[in-house]
Amino acid sequence: MSNKNNGQSVETQGLNRGLKSRHVTMISLGGTIGTGLFLASGGAIHEAGPGGALLAYSLIGIMVFFLMTSLGEMAAFMPVSGSFSTYASKFVDPALGFALGWNYWYNWAITIAAEIAAVSLIMKFWFPDVSSFIWTAGFLVVIFTLNVLSIKSFGESEYWFSLIKVVTIVVFIIVSFLMVFGLMGGQDPVGFKNFFIEDGPFHGGFFAMFGIFLAAGFSFQGTELLGITAGETEDPGKSIPKAVRQVFWRILLFYILAILAIGLLIPFTDERLASSDITVSPFTLVFENAGIAFAASVMNAIILTAILSSGNSGLYASSRMLWELAKDGKAPKMFTKLNKRGIPMAALVATCLVACVSFIASFFGDGVVYIWLLNASGMCGFVAWLGIAVSHYRFRKAYIIQGRDLNELPYKAKWFPFGPIFAFVLCAIVVVGQNYTAFTGDHIDWYGILVSYIGLPIFLAIWFGYKIVHKTKIVKLEDCDFDSHR
Repeated sequence: MSNKNNGQSVETQGLNRGLKSRHVTMISLGGTIGTGLFLASGGAIHEAGPGGALLAYSLIGIMVFFLMTSLGEMAAFMPVSGSFSTYASKFVDPALGFALGWNYWYNWAITIAAEIAAVSLIMKFWFPDVSSFIWTAGFLVVIFTLNVLSIKSFGESEYWFSLIKVVTIVVFIIVSFLMVFGLMGGQDPVGFKNFFIEDGPFHGGFFAMFGIFLAAGFSFQGTELLGITAGETEDPGKSIPKAVRQVFWRILLFYILAILAIGLLIPFTDERLASSDITVSPFTLVFENAGIAFAASVMNAIILTAILSSGNSGLYASSRMLWELAKDGKAPKMFTKLNKRGIPMAALVATCLVACVSFIASFFGDGVVYIWLLNASGMCGFVAWLGIAVSHYRFRKAYIIQGRDLNELPYKAKWFPFGPIFAFVLCAIVVVGQNYTAFTGDHIDWYGILVSYIGLPIFLAIWFGYKIVHKTKIVKLEDCDFDSHR
């Protein structure tokens, strides 16, 4: 099977290219809009002030823009479900591709387990006496069914999940600024008075903003889903560039305007902003001040769809990555099996089982095992981003050295080589600075360091373990393979 990608032959190799442009755009958009914005944004404003939060999220947003353009250039040219794992193998080192692939699969499998736990907490808001088992089982059945039916059913479900989140944010921004100018909520215009109370807008100084800078990185994770979907996109040569151009500006606009609105309407000194309780989400507080009835229930329902969306897309991304790893001989061959609808069933079931086992582990020994599993996955997203930046830098260098015409690329990332270098440096700062406070106290917090950075040695062990066993070498730029997997 093959179709055309701007004149290029695209080998689907069993997967069905059923995702349309609107699916890809909304999947990429919805991938970054979730509890990071609905809940964590309040804590960010409380800790660093509205100005500090705005600056931190803006810097991370710029970094993500360059990562998306880098991934977009490679994904439009070589649309494969293995995405940055495949690109790292081809343009950097097969051992790095192996480590990135397994790292990403593990990250999403553990994330699904976290979402399972979150669903039961959300449902307790409405049904406090119903067993959590019912909600967790129901959540798994829903996301498994959406993934197993067809790629189109997955795309449609993600489209509508994402649309709900987008509509919520648009309504929130409109309502907020009507309140700022005194046109809603029955109050006088707020203006910028909450921005400059006490030591605002940059509360806590540089280190407070730096802490938010690190946290903001987690909020934007999910943008790399764009690369995973390329392997099943109807016309990746057109759909991927379109998604890259649209998604970034919308995400940045949503985050910046939402944080600005919260900072204007709620004083950053309000202790409720620091709470992770949905009933005091900054979105809930603003809607309640606007006189919208049942604000907590409405936001609870919206966050439930955000969790379903995260679990749904996580199961999709991890199963496709495992399938691609198996196809490349980097995972057991059994995971290459597809059903008649082009769904990697073995990879799908295996990912669900790992998520279930991880979730069950949270009930034993005060959840110590589960906490360590979560800690190990904490840096996985950032490691994937570093892999994207390095892979794109070498992709473009190799492309030029081999005498290829840049004008033949379906999508060309702007500002090369500044883009991937800037993204790499900023992402490296986020990784290294994860728990900088462990080093700045009266004594070094070794346990805190272990908890925060455990993911790094695990990743390096997988990378160099594969490298030693298979004796891989860094691929020479002249030998980079641009023709297979297309």
